[in-house]
Amino acid sequence: MRYLVTLFWGFILGHVAFYIGSALEGNGYNFVYASILGLFTGLVVIGLTAMFPKDKKMEVK
Repeated sequence: MRYLVTLFWGFILGHVAFYIGSALEGNGYNFVYASILGLFTGLVVIGLTAMFPKDKKMEVK
């Protein structure tokens, strides 16, 4: 479930970042490129969190 939430927020924040960036540059908004940016960023975040070990003493249940 946390991976779906991460991908969802990556999708949303990718669109926001792409919209602001394209507006600042004076370019048009492209839904496909914004979606790819957001999902790629979400996958990178998931990959980075998987690389670091979790300390079982610090986990909150």
